[in-house]
Amino acid sequence: MDFLKVEDLCKVYGDGENQVVALDHISLQIERGDFVAVIGASGSGKSTLLHSIAGVDVPTSGRILLDGQDVYAQSKEKLAVFRRRQVGLIYQFHNLIPTLNVVENITLPVLMDRRRVNQERLDELVELLGLQDRRRHLPNQLSGGQQQRVAIGRALMNAPQVCLADEPTGSLDSRNGAEILRLLKHSHRRYRQTLILVTHDENIALQADRIITVSDGRVVRDERQAARQ
Repeated sequence: MDFLKVEDLCKVYGDGENQVVALDHISLQIERGDFVAVIGASGSGKSTLLHSIAGVDVPTSGRILLDGQDVYAQSKEKLAVFRRRQVGLIYQFHNLIPTLNVVENITLPVLMDRRRVNQERLDELVELLGLQDRRRHLPNQLSGGQQQRVAIGRALMNAPQVCLADEPTGSLDSRNGAEILRLLKHSHRRYRQTLILVTHDENIALQADRIITVSDGRVVRDERQAARQ
């Protein structure tokens, strides 16, 4: 059964002569637990597609169903909860709160819902991300790679069904970028998550189970990779 369905999705910005079609009738299905790479040139619509799936960028028309739930049929309040609990969104830029330390940034989505932090999961994430000795550090006391690890921890803290990463290695050097990709792949396997990663780097895309190529707001190629050991 398909875990994620995108049905005839359109996104249009502006009006009249200023109208820009970012997504042009995209339909696709993704199975639970897949690692999918979405590639395309700058301005192709790949990030808009990701943000639409995340519940961040409301589509002009079409539907997105996650585990049978129509994402945009929800009220604004329920959509906000959906984004925090069901989706882990990772950006190229870390967007950490500068006055909060590592643990506070990671647990922010839980605290926003006024829920109790699962200490076992927090400790597991901090260890997975290699941040044990940085728990009380502020973002400006961390390297770029460490800041991106904190952003990944924040995205995973609520044990989301799907992890969406928008050029997560784009602002990092090759060594840190490779390490972040390794962590995402490890998390994908460990927590059995569906991982959708937007990238312009074909070498990164080749590590996915499936590659979807987007151009001018349309899916122009969709291929599954051979099984890897």
